[in-house]
Amino acid sequence: MKNKLLILVALISTVFTTESTAQQDAQFTQYMYNTISVNPAYAGSRGAISMTGLYRTQWVGLEGAPDTQTFNIHSPVGDSEKVGLGLSIINDNIGPTHETYFDIDFSYTINTSEEGRLAFGVKAGGHLLDVAFSELNQFNGGDQLLQTDIENKFSPNVGAGIYYRKGDRWYVGLSAPNLLETTHFDESALSVANEQINLYLIGGYVFDINQDLKLKPAFLFKGVKGAPLQADLTLNALLREKLTLGLAYRWSAAVSALVGYQLTDKLMLGLAYDRETTDLGQTQFEQGSYEIFLRYEIFENQKILSPRFF
Repeated sequence: MKNKLLILVALISTVFTTESTAQQDAQFTQYMYNTISVNPAYAGSRGAISMTGLYRTQWVGLEGAPDTQTFNIHSPVGDSEKVGLGLSIINDNIGPTHETYFDIDFSYTINTSEEGRLAFGVKAGGHLLDVAFSELNQFNGGDQLLQTDIENKFSPNVGAGIYYRKGDRWYVGLSAPNLLETTHFDESALSVANEQINLYLIGGYVFDINQDLKLKPAFLFKGVKGAPLQADLTLNALLREKLTLGLAYRWSAAVSALVGYQLTDKLMLGLAYDRETTDLGQTQFEQGSYEIFLRYEIFENQKILSPRFF
């Protein structure tokens, strides 16, 4: 290393390296409302034109902390509703790095029983990477390695997934949204970094406690080579088909509170707050992480009389 700046950049680049134990894909506390971003088989499963926007700001108070925006839209196609199509866009910013993912999702569903539905999905798209070395406070302003920013470096992406649901009672899905291990830099650049394959396992079950109360425990397990298994465990309560209250735990990382409100049958608003349980959460600089999402759905012929819990 020539100076302390290279050490800093090396630490930032571990977000992408094969040896990294940090997150690669963007993470969401309200993952149950953003399933299509990680599993293309979810496309069309809600039986409506479903549009969701989600914004997450992580580790508020720390300069250069992750900041993520995502938008997706998906819908069944045709009268049989066996085919689903969707579009997902994620913009993720960490320090001097800016990444944009865009994917087209396709799913095909088969009926396994009167209520059982098994969907197979694929996604295809791309990834744009920017690294603004010029935004860094350079210890050595003449370092040739840091004179040229990386702008709109394109990498293709394909992914696949399966998703099974039993009526409105329970669901489970397995997916790999990025099957291509992409190299972002070459050996002549500052570092060599590979985008690893991430595996996602999601699931949930809805308990009807009484006419006005439903409980849904849910989980998301995420695995990537070279990093420990990430586990998100969530318990949501739905009151009178309107108000959702929830608690979540990200294993060895954070605790979270969630709230959502079904403003109309078509429109839902949700908020979440995370507090780190690691040493980072004990510092005076880190003030938690926040999420807000908005979902709007268009039903044909009012086929869905009450909002689905998943």
